[in-house]
Amino acid sequence: MDNNKQASGCPFHQEGANTSVASSNDWWPNALNLDILSQHDHKTNPMDPDFDYAKAFKSLDLEAIKQDLRELINSSQEWWPSDYGSYIGMFVRTAWHLAGSYRKQDGRGGANTGNQRFAPLNSWPDNVNTDKGRRLLWPIKKKYGNKISWGDLIVLAGTVSYEVAGLKTFGFGGGRLDIWHPEKDIYWGSENKWLDATKNRYENDQDRKSLENPLAAVQMGLIYVNPEGVDGVQDPLRTAQDMRVTFDRMAMDDEETVALTIGGHTVGKCHGNGDAAKLGKDVEGADVEFQGLGWHNPEGTGNGPNTMVSGLEGAWTTHPTKWDNEYLYLLFTYEWEKTTSPAGAKQWEPINIKEEDKPVDAHNPNVRRNPMMTDADMAIKVDPEYRKIAERFYQNPDQLAEVFARAWFKLTHRDLGPKSRYLGADVPAEDLIWQDPIPTVDYTLSDVEIASLKVKLLNSGLSSADLITTAWDSARTYRGSDFRGGANGARIRLAPQKDWEGNEPARLATVLAKLEEIQATLVKKVSIADLIVLGGTAAVEKAAQDAGVNVRIPFTPGRGDATQEQTDVYSFEDLEPKHDGYRNYVQADYSVQPEEMLLDRTQLMGLTAPEMVVLVGGMRVLGANYADSKDGVFTDRVGVLSNDFFVNLTDMANTWKPTGKNSYNIVDRVTGQVKWTATRVDLVFGSNSILRSYAEVYAQDDNKEKFVHDFVAAWNKVMNADRFDVK
Repeated sequence: MDNNKQASGCPFHQEGANTSVASSNDWWPNALNLDILSQHDHKTNPMDPDFDYAKAFKSLDLEAIKQDLRELINSSQEWWPSDYGSYIGMFVRTAWHLAGSYRKQDGRGGANTGNQRFAPLNSWPDNVNTDKGRRLLWPIKKKYGNKISWGDLIVLAGTVSYEVAGLKTFGFGGGRLDIWHPEKDIYWGSENKWLDATKNRYENDQDRKSLENPLAAVQMGLIYVNPEGVDGVQDPLRTAQDMRVTFDRMAMDDEETVALTIGGHTVGKCHGNGDAAKLGKDVEGADVEFQGLGWHNPEGTGNGPNTMVSGLEGAWTTHPTKWDNEYLYLLFTYEWEKTTSPAGAKQWEPINIKEEDKPVDAHNPNVRRNPMMTDADMAIKVDPEYRKIAERFYQNPDQLAEVFARAWFKLTHRDLGPKSRYLGADVPAEDLIWQDPIPTVDYTLSDVEIASLKVKLLNSGLSSADLITTAWDSARTYRGSDFRGGANGARIRLAPQKDWEGNEPARLATVLAKLEEIQATLVKKVSIADLIVLGGTAAVEKAAQDAGVNVRIPFTPGRGDATQEQTDVYSFEDLEPKHDGYRNYVQADYSVQPEEMLLDRTQLMGLTAPEMVVLVGGMRVLGANYADSKDGVFTDRVGVLSNDFFVNLTDMANTWKPTGKNSYNIVDRVTGQVKWTATRVDLVFGSNSILRSYAEVYAQDDNKEKFVHDFVAAWNKVMNADRFDVK
């Protein structure tokens, strides 16, 4: 038999294609993909169920591991020789590129999960040879084991490297929890080719601020900007525009951007002494004999003087293992001209540089080489605003050191959440505004006091819907990606949240005024944050009782009320809900469907698919829609925590008629009478096979009570998502 013909007759075998069995998403690429809600399933985690990383880290001898890192930094391994006899540049870059994937728009990326170990990040062109950095750290990880995660170890190694170089660092906090498989469903861009200049991420190429949200890097495979210039064209002023946008999306201002660029390039060097085209496959594509290492260079030794990374070649400073002011001295003392590296990469080199200002060769101290600058470095010199800052730093090196140390700490800790999550003896005492500080409270509430407060809240004149929606809107800002937002702090009463369209400002103001009125009458001053959550909780309990189910939702007081001075208004703008399927709210017309945006919000809130289903069904019957919309309110008992949403959604006595892009009528099949209206978010729970399977569970006659208990559990999870003090 002709095996080739047999294979070609099978739908799972195609010439030149991967012959693995196609998935459902391959066959139906437009189907709603729920995989993002099952990321990091506990079945992928090799640690014991009762493993407590915080407890393990607290048993770590932090000084001992730092000493081991110092010894490693000042060594040179035969299999991957260090530059100038030091791994300072290697570990700084590995840490930088781990943390540098953070983006403030959705809080994803960053150092918190150690995700650089997995695709796609482990194989991004900008991350070439960070695999070597992680492998150099493996003996230390092996030695200290469960006491330190990869995320913590990589950041600590970068921080200690700066200390070895002579910088007084700002501190270090542990607490990063490793993941155990790739985050395949994080959107890193739509390109299917690395560094594809033909695939533009800008709505308007001339307006660099129009970079597609939520992306921060300018091209697929980069951490920030192209070091050779925009789309590989040397133009420092245009590169400065990209830097300003992409660093802003990293939550950095101009001063921090300049400091990070200077400080990051004060140590280490670029590697491009060879033919980049000869490099082997990346980490994920390399064959088994490379054992998880990528980009093998077949030329010479393949490392040391033959190391290939970016393709650019050379150090930025005269002494690349020391913290000093040489970067700015060289940048401002000399004129720089365009040139190319041995690998053909575009870079800048100084004109008529003094011999003593040249760094020695990284592996031959008897030879001196020209320093180099990237297009981003030249942007520091030619952009007017960047130059002002750089000149100030040049005249005040101590100021540069302080600003950089703080910016490095922010870069490597931005996604770690509030300071209460930080671990270890090196955590700075200072409260930083980007950590979203919240005053602590010292009161307790007895069960009797909690019950009395519930009565006051329910008898306040506010409707159950008012209490429920205010509690939800306060809590829904929580992002498990960077542990920001949530009900703790009651920032819903402060700018910018009090004015967000999705928070219904007029309604919110009325509710907050009443809560403050109640607070003023209390002998024991309970925070507004606690009153907001308790009001929603009391209303949900009452709705459950009206459905015939008596429940008591656990309530733990202790939330504080942040002040406006403790709130970075600009930073919090990124948490504004432009959409919320739980309240059937979409602010504008987006290119993606509302149900896809619901999945994104659900994943950020740390909810599962079943929790999403039960919460949407419950919020609809509770009348918690935005602006009291009737869409999806499939019940005649609004305010009762019933399973009516699911019962009526799955009722085959109905037909479903589109009336617009995101609007539908639910019509009686016999009479033709319109019974309800709906959105795509409502109907997806009946159309998607997976979501329908959950909806059918809650529609069953024997699961009315289960629905209430499951809703209460999911509600409680949302209300306490940011309570790191009670977890």
